Amino acid sequence: MQYEWRIHLSKETRLSKETRLIPFPETPSSMTPRLTLTVLTDNNTLTDRYFMAEPGLSFLLRTAGKKILFDTGYSGVFLANAEKMGIDLRDLDGVALSHGHLDHTWGLATLVRLLAEAKIEGMAHKVPELIAHPLCFYPKEKLPLQNNGSMLDEAEIRRQFPVNLSRRPVWITDDLVFLGEIPRKFSFEQTDPGNRKIRLPDGRTEPDQLLDDSALVFRSGAGLVIITGCSHAGICNITEYAREVCSEQRVVAIIGGLHLLTPTHSRLKETGEYLQQLQMQALYACHCTSLSSKIALAGYCPVKEVGVGMKVER
Repeated sequence: MQYEWRIHLSKETRLSKETRLIPFPETPSSMTPRLTLTVLTDNNTLTDRYFMAEPGLSFLLRTAGKKILFDTGYSGVFLANAEKMGIDLRDLDGVALSHGHLDHTWGLATLVRLLAEAKIEGMAHKVPELIAHPLCFYPKEKLPLQNNGSMLDEAEIRRQFPVNLSRRPVWITDDLVFLGEIPRKFSFEQTDPGNRKIRLPDGRTEPDQLLDDSALVFRSGAGLVIITGCSHAGICNITEYAREVCSEQRVVAIIGGLHLLTPTHSRLKETGEYLQQLQMQALYACHCTSLSSKIALAGYCPVKEVGVGMKVER
């Protein structure tokens, strides 16, 4: 069987062979994609797509009859963009959070309001299961902010959603998995927490190693699609763990933030060399990935543009 990637930058125009972003073998047009990923929030928008951007991230995944929201960005931008795209988020099956930082979780309050108002007005809706790492809702300090973590604490989250907090992988469908806690294998991806601190239930604070950072992985016929929020755990660590969890060595694409804002030359080089040997079809580096890092990584693998409204079908 042959597989394809379809990249849609416009609802109105089906891309011709000349304008496809990634070459792929022809497959029957009747083939239904097993995964559709829509960018609801990113730092960037695309030309001629009139959506809003913010320094945050939110993706909508549709697979196996389920709708999964991955992160909620910093504000209600993800919801406003979804409504403009004609996407109803009142019928989500799940919400998965990559980690607890404000640019990935503060939109949760908007989702809570959306579902509460649907209930008040007697509108059809679902209350999705929320999946995250157990440390996701602990207060996080990064001066000058006393808390740059979730606006809603765990107690409030449990009042609003059925919750699955897990350090271990959680299979959402037969082919979509939340990785849980990522083992830190590569020394070049180790970072100093600096002034980042996490507040524990007993009131103590300690350096925040961002152990709550996780990712989603989709197991496609052509290999793995790795979906990240910020990759604080390191994109190479995430990829290695994804291959282990899914018992699949092939990686077809990575999409999400890589947290390569001001990486050292050596880290960027070793990251590029690791990604190069994967022989991916595409690296959709976005959100917390600097322009200089994207340009450098483009020397190792095919880096593709990302913006709000982009849809990837697999």
